[in-house]
Amino acid sequence: MSETSTTKEMPFVQHLLELRDRLLKIIASVAIFLLILMPFANDLFHLLASPLLAKLPEGTQMIAIDVASPFFTPFKLTLVLSIFLSMPVILYHLWAFVAPGLYDNEKSLVMPLMVSSTTLFYLGMLFAYYVVFPLIFSFMVSMTPEGVEMSTDISRYLDFVLKLLFAFGIAFQVPIATILLVRVGIVTPESLADKRPYIIVGAFIVGMLMTPPDMISQTLLAVPIWLLFELGLFISRSMAAKKREADDSVEDEPNLALSKDELEKEIAKIEDKRD
Repeated sequence: MSETSTTKEMPFVQHLLELRDRLLKIIASVAIFLLILMPFANDLFHLLASPLLAKLPEGTQMIAIDVASPFFTPFKLTLVLSIFLSMPVILYHLWAFVAPGLYDNEKSLVMPLMVSSTTLFYLGMLFAYYVVFPLIFSFMVSMTPEGVEMSTDISRYLDFVLKLLFAFGIAFQVPIATILLVRVGIVTPESLADKRPYIIVGAFIVGMLMTPPDMISQTLLAVPIWLLFELGLFISRSMAAKKREADDSVEDEPNLALSKDELEKEIAKIEDKRD
């Protein structure tokens, strides 16, 4: 291999090495959270199951169908929670990896969006836990037929609530998506406002696809999506208005640049003064 080809390949190899180092740091971060949380795995699962346990009839409890479920279900919860808690570290290393290839205006946009996106994801999960879960489980317990005892398997319960938590975390990203679409020029705030009826229908379709088949969870996901879209639309309009004001102020500034003829006349005047 020639020296020239080696020189050209070095930056790519360095990028791979940097990517490997950052992935190892991300894995280490998840492992540290996992080691810290593992002694509290059962307590964490009990906390997650509290919204359902509070609605079950007195004397009823959850069950474990599989032999290994009492161990693997809390472990799975702890692993997922470790990844969620490591999200700021994950996003930081992703940002640090791609930042050198971004322009200054892109850097000024990406960092606030990453912070707000992470915050909204956590808010979505909190909304699901404190608002959605009690309503869903209260409805499901009340709809249990007479003579049927509701004893939920812990593994299936974990899959159910993780799906809801992830769905609401993603749904709370709607303002970010709206702002980005307007910022890059794909759509305008006016065109989004005109498509509001279709977006509302789309919110209910997303709620149907990302939640269990019951009207309560679908509605509780669709309504926040719509409201968050309105929030993103409001922010996008404010940003567009500020951009128009900045463009107008630039256009209103006097043009101080001299034409070619005027420049030649000024040079001639200066030479005449010297003579």
